[in-house]
Amino acid sequence: MNGKPFTLYIVEDNEWFNKLLVYNLSLNVDYQVKGFYTAKEFLKHLDEEPDVVTLDYGLPDMDGTEVLSRIKAHNPNIEVLVISAQDNIETAVELLKHGASDYIVKEKDIRERLLRLINNIHENRYLKNRISYLEKEVQKKYNFQNFIVGNSPVILKIIDLIEKAISTNITVTITGETGTGKEVVAKAIHYNSSRKNKPFVPVNVAAIPTDLIESELFGHEKGSFTGAIARRIGKFEEANGGTLFLDEIGEMNIATQAKLLRALQEKEIIRIGSNGPVKVDCRIIVATHRNLKNEIKDGKFREDLYYRLFGLSIELPPLRERENDILLLSKHFIKMFCKENALEEKLLTHEAQKKLLTYNFPGNVRELKSVIELAIVMSSNNEINAQDITLTSSDIITEVTNQELTMEEYDLRILMIYLKKYNDNIKLVAEKLNISQSTIYRMLKK
Repeated sequence: MNGKPFTLYIVEDNEWFNKLLVYNLSLNVDYQVKGFYTAKEFLKHLDEEPDVVTLDYGLPDMDGTEVLSRIKAHNPNIEVLVISAQDNIETAVELLKHGASDYIVKEKDIRERLLRLINNIHENRYLKNRISYLEKEVQKKYNFQNFIVGNSPVILKIIDLIEKAISTNITVTITGETGTGKEVVAKAIHYNSSRKNKPFVPVNVAAIPTDLIESELFGHEKGSFTGAIARRIGKFEEANGGTLFLDEIGEMNIATQAKLLRALQEKEIIRIGSNGPVKVDCRIIVATHRNLKNEIKDGKFREDLYYRLFGLSIELPPLRERENDILLLSKHFIKMFCKENALEEKLLTHEAQKKLLTYNFPGNVRELKSVIELAIVMSSNNEINAQDITLTSSDIITEVTNQELTMEEYDLRILMIYLKKYNDNIKLVAEKLNISQSTIYRMLKK
């Protein structure tokens, strides 16, 4: 991921043993191995930043402890395996205190032990690099200035609020219709905040049965209830140091709301079946499509919890209120889908754009993404035409009332929608619209 080979430097004055180690370690094609016979010769190449150094403790030109100290002073991340002919516990402990990764005695099994240690270091280094790479990719993906697409005034206001949320640990409440991108905003806040290298843990409250939500959030001890065969860590502990995203918070039952309120106030949780509190430090972001004030009036949401969660409120607008963002988002989704599927990027024709702009998108951004991806698959060349776009909303009125038409034109538009829906079956359409087949023919002819 960083393009640098895994390098091993062997510092050993015994020529035969030096060459033996270099040969055996070089059998692994992933390793780049160099041998040095003196400390001074090795130190000249220390700025080449080897990953692992095997260091003979009894070098003739410099004490092993001094060489180790120089290595660690130059780069503490270099792994140093000290090799010695003497099994001296005091020396081994002292070297480990100075930063040596291990102390190996020259015995019969030294080759196998050394190979095992270096393989473990190589695997751990790869995993650390992989994690670091993925973290950077995630952060890049959720750079909201690139990921949240749109230039309408309402979206520019949302971006301004996200920037404010990033600079502090304030609790954030995200509201908006289903499909407006509430989790995307939550991730954008987390992955651009000071907690970005810690976990982002999403919990869809609506998807968890009522009798399991407490265990899901707070965890449980072994034997605390039927089926609790082992201790389980809850989402609060899993998100420790990072962000806990509670989606659809309005679906949480009153009993669990009380326990959530206590966890937020005390910054600690109690697992089911335990008396001991566990301290937790996680940022809370919640989301809902419900009006929580109305839920409070109906006795379905605790008022004290509402004010505890209130914090910074971000209301995501429905797509129909985002002006020309529909076309910007469409082009963004085309680019993403074509790149992911190794396709040549396609263009929206004028008719296709017009069709998208005259639709109400009750499913918001999520629906638009699905519509665009299907249109790409259905298109037969490098253009997406109007007929490639399938609008599946059951609310036909939303599709026909976005333009100012005459009653006759509305009638014809509705007729065409039904004909398309029922594959031009005139008899079936006549039954559905409660008109005669001759009326349909007359309308089409006119």
